[in-house]
Amino acid sequence: MRAVIMAGGSGTRLRPLTCDLPKPMVPVLNRPIAEHIINLLKRYGITEIIATLFYLPDVMRDYFQNGQDFGVQITYAVEEDQPLGTAGSVKNVSELLDDTFLVISGDSITDFNLQKAIDFHRTKGAKATLVLTRVPNPIEFGVVITNSSGEIVRFLEKPSASEIFSDTVNTGIYILEPEVLEYLLPECEQDFSTDLFPLLLEKGEPMYGYIAEGYWCDVGHLDAYREAHYDALQGRVKIDYAYPEVSSGVWVGKNTCIDPTAKIMPPVLIGSNCRIGPRALLEPGTVVGDNVTIGSDADLKRPIIWNGAVIGDDTHLRACVIARGTRADRRAQILEGAVVGALSTIGEEAQISPGVRVWPSKLIESGATLNINLIWGKTAQRNLFGQRGVAGLANVDITPEFAVKLGAAYGSTLKPSDHVTVSRDQRSISRMVTRSLIAGLMSVGIHVQNLEAISIPVARNVLPALNVAGGIHVRIHPDRSDHLLIEFFDDQGIDIPKAQEKKIEGAYFKENLRRSQIHEIGSVSYPSGLLDAYTTAFEDHLNIGSIRSSKSKIVIDYAYAVSGAVLPQLLGKFGCDAVVLNASLNPTVPSAAAREVLLGQLGKVVLALQATFGVQILANGEQLVLVDEIGSPIRGEQLTALMAYMILTAHPRGTVVVPVHASGAIEEIARRHDGQVIRTKANPTALMEACRTHPNVVLGGSGDMGFIFPQLHPGFDAMFCVAKLIEMLLIQERSLGKIWEELPRISHRSQSIRCPWTIKGALMRYLVETHPADSLELVDGVKIVDPSRQNWVLILPDASEPLVRIFANSEDRNWVDRQLQTYRQKVQHFIEVEQN
Repeated sequence: MRAVIMAGGSGTRLRPLTCDLPKPMVPVLNRPIAEHIINLLKRYGITEIIATLFYLPDVMRDYFQNGQDFGVQITYAVEEDQPLGTAGSVKNVSELLDDTFLVISGDSITDFNLQKAIDFHRTKGAKATLVLTRVPNPIEFGVVITNSSGEIVRFLEKPSASEIFSDTVNTGIYILEPEVLEYLLPECEQDFSTDLFPLLLEKGEPMYGYIAEGYWCDVGHLDAYREAHYDALQGRVKIDYAYPEVSSGVWVGKNTCIDPTAKIMPPVLIGSNCRIGPRALLEPGTVVGDNVTIGSDADLKRPIIWNGAVIGDDTHLRACVIARGTRADRRAQILEGAVVGALSTIGEEAQISPGVRVWPSKLIESGATLNINLIWGKTAQRNLFGQRGVAGLANVDITPEFAVKLGAAYGSTLKPSDHVTVSRDQRSISRMVTRSLIAGLMSVGIHVQNLEAISIPVARNVLPALNVAGGIHVRIHPDRSDHLLIEFFDDQGIDIPKAQEKKIEGAYFKENLRRSQIHEIGSVSYPSGLLDAYTTAFEDHLNIGSIRSSKSKIVIDYAYAVSGAVLPQLLGKFGCDAVVLNASLNPTVPSAAAREVLLGQLGKVVLALQATFGVQILANGEQLVLVDEIGSPIRGEQLTALMAYMILTAHPRGTVVVPVHASGAIEEIARRHDGQVIRTKANPTALMEACRTHPNVVLGGSGDMGFIFPQLHPGFDAMFCVAKLIEMLLIQERSLGKIWEELPRISHRSQSIRCPWTIKGALMRYLVETHPADSLELVDGVKIVDPSRQNWVLILPDASEPLVRIFANSEDRNWVDRQLQTYRQKVQHFIEVEQN
């Protein structure tokens, strides 16, 4: 059997280690990852190897040559012009593959029994077998579900946190028959996970998943890289060590001299031709490459030191990575998670702070403290984007320097001289961050149309008319008053898709930022007439005559979060009496408890003034809470049902889009009006996209997120919602309270349970495996539906917190209470078992 090692990747998430090395040539225990893979293949009698190369191909060819010195025969295939992707690179060598062959990723450490996987493939008569394993946190990998016989029934490449339905993942090891390559186009970029395997599934080709026992680590980022070393030293993976074990847990190469006063605490690996000075301390987990010098009194706690490094006297290294040829001078300190690129020099008494990366061939002056990456700002988490936009503590996570780099990263994903809008709420912190974003955008040649302080519905509405590539809006986070939220829109005003978020993250973390010459720097302009354009669109989608004749009195509470509000002006123009409360901007953002107090006061004002209804406007004009004519609040699922009822009454046979966890009352209301219901993932982007792509949608959203009226614009709009309510109430000749009494009485409750991130995937798999397939809906999370389709329970992982939310829905309140208790106990028991 032949094997193909896919070695084409550049390993961008391992930078700066891969600036001059392809990822398969990054050393683990002083041997390239690719050498560990070749040793694994040899262990199971596979000695004919094809390596597909793209990034720095000569490095691997020069090291392995024809493979004779390593006991194998290696043929190289170089992708000359462009990367062909995982499947495209294998298609490129299809003439060499005339029998069953194995494909293995060049960036993983594993000790799987490949023979068992091959036997499984042959026994099943499979065309393709994916070697699978179970991991605690599957969000970084392709998730796979198989049936009882091992046949693959579903997979999803790199799911978001709320999309996890299993902890069984694709390891990048495949056993394939040559004929599957006929499904691929020649000389075309194609991937196994996103192109070939979905096609095989669609064509009904026999495709199986073999769940392997043993160790597997995708060395895809720096944390995993360090963990692979520590796991190997502790014997968690069966690999071949490069040196003999001279004492228990201590491996030392040839011609290495260790001073008698040095203290070596196993497990430790030390390469050949090294010098370990007097009183040096090497604590468990330390890895030292070949030709390394370690000075006297050096204190090493779990560093990974590559070949040729020089570590000075009294130097302190803490769980860091030191690349080849680097010099750390006397009393230098390189702290946890820091990475120093090849051929760099760290001066005397200099300090590299935790998590900081230093690119190759850099000089850190003596006595300097480096708190940021050498050229660009500090290292951040691997994912910038959460469930909605980029969020973080104001002026702690979201700082001016962070915003400059984020703006440059976003701009670098666009074409030079593109235009984007930038807008914000009225907070000073938002103004500060917006100006920083603008600076970053201009630096990469993007022209900015600064909409300044404006509500988010207006910002979304005007985007298509401005002929821009996209937009950014900065505001206080609607759910966390000490956080900022930065949202990115496409050219139609919809939140950008996950794919574009990944591009921005790639530009940010790889620091792949375009630099414009002086004459190419972007400009800033200030469009006018925005409110006029929004007002015109507003009027075009309302029955203004009905609103004028209603003579409604509306009490509007802005909860001290906005000034100069637009809605009262619009309602006044339409002949309504708008009473405004708390419209000044409070320097302190009101807490949730403070907003509740204001809501109670709003109810009293509505009752005293005998107003038509009251409304509290939240989230910079996106969300609202209603108060009926007797002062009772209507929100959450009640508000979702009320809006669906009113809109479908006016537009029978229409379609309503709601999130997966919305109350089942929506289906009952739709049945009364011959309407349809579409349920989406529980995030705003999914709701907006569904409203845009499905025909005949008359309403989207929920009481918690806000409401979308697709005919106006694709975003949530509380202001238009208020005007539409006035129109509907007049047409239907009833008050809010009367309409609320006519709504279906559905019991809908939820609870939250703490659930570690590492257990979420296993929990979802457990739920899928322990319920009949015909009772499951996997739109988002796991929904268990009873045969009547009326009652259901939804277990939904939270996308941004270590929580799982349980929703129960039924006409029977007792059933809801029982199911919440039952599934809470199930989930808690499973979490306890997994943790123990």
